[in-house]
Amino acid sequence: MERKILLLAGSAGGFSVILNILKSLERPIRIPVIVIVHRNPKYASSIEDTLSKALVQKIKTADDKEAIENGTIYFAPAGYHLLVEPDYSFSLDISEPVQYSRPSIDVTFESVAEIYKENCTAILFSGANQDGAQGLLMIKRYGGKTFVQDPATAEVPIMPEAAIQLDAQERILSIQEIKDYIKQLT
Repeated sequence: MERKILLLAGSAGGFSVILNILKSLERPIRIPVIVIVHRNPKYASSIEDTLSKALVQKIKTADDKEAIENGTIYFAPAGYHLLVEPDYSFSLDISEPVQYSRPSIDVTFESVAEIYKENCTAILFSGANQDGAQGLLMIKRYGGKTFVQDPATAEVPIMPEAAIQLDAQERILSIQEIKDYIKQLT
């Protein structure tokens, strides 16, 4: 059986767009989704609980050694890098922040690229640093599908622009095009 996965990642200005996209899904998604957003572990967050009540999707924080299941939207926990192991389970890591961030988008993207290869789709959204650009490039090199939010629509365009400078994206998409693409996956 071919395993597929969708990655959605961003930072400043990206989180609200990702939430908007998730809320637009009318049917449960059939593949696993990992959401990586820069969150400060010093502040309590109930994002997953709030979304679970509002959406038809199964939503949770990824746990260490948890098997990745289809139809679930996983959020990278604050304060940890989220990795995917060869047995399609998660691993949490507390090594140094990358691009001042833990979870780092690059760390997750690179880990997923090695495991899922051409069966990975990643979308990079608005953000205030270059985290995600190198990881997106690695996904592209492994044959995965890579997209960025149109920087003209990004609240903070640094993140998608960094990926574009590396030619890490297959296409630059508007928010509506991203919604339409993800709906095809459902």
